[in-house]
Amino acid sequence: MLIQIAPNLWHMERGFKAAGLAVSSRMTVVRFEDGRLWLHSPVRFSEAVAEQLRSLGKVSWIVCPNRAHHMFAKHALRMFPQAALYGAPGLAAKRPDLEGLVELGDSVPPEWEHELDQAIVRGMPFVNEVVFFHKASQTLIMTDVLQCWCGKLPWNISLYAKLTGVRSHLDVPRTVRLITRDRALAAGSARVILQWPFTRVITAHNSIVEHEAHAAVARAFGRFGA
Repeated sequence: MLIQIAPNLWHMERGFKAAGLAVSSRMTVVRFEDGRLWLHSPVRFSEAVAEQLRSLGKVSWIVCPNRAHHMFAKHALRMFPQAALYGAPGLAAKRPDLEGLVELGDSVPPEWEHELDQAIVRGMPFVNEVVFFHKASQTLIMTDVLQCWCGKLPWNISLYAKLTGVRSHLDVPRTVRLITRDRALAAGSARVILQWPFTRVITAHNSIVEHEAHAAVARAFGRFGA
């Protein structure tokens, strides 16, 4: 079920397999002042969770924040067919079956601008991650570009996290660094993100960082020279 993080902010983790590894991903839910709900990086969820969402407000937007986090978009749309679907740059070409998908840019859609800010992490076209800042809760919402794998994990997942450099601390995974094509562009995007006054970081894999979050992000983005 959804777990509340802060006023008008919830999350839910769900396990799935990627490249043969049993990993988890996180869906983040933001409720706007008018009661509409914004679903970030949907995971597969049950009818009970759908009912919980309906009790919180109207699901109006479903967001696939990068070119990898789109697996359960159709599932979310089946649950909430009235919702509008938004996705990262390049996702429409990758998933032409996601009809009606609106690609995001650096400019926030007008219906979101009072609640969120956003920026694309440039320089890594295979990812094209769109990062969000929830103003009311001072929360940075990331997906894959920053990760922090904490807690008890199966040995192979723990080893994977160590090898990619994200075991028990927030960092840019080595896998993401390897596919970064333009470090200067990535650094420019990082500087935009660091201007936001966030005090919390939500990542899709697997931790929520509450302690000295801004400093931790600044250290991680130092990988790009930001």
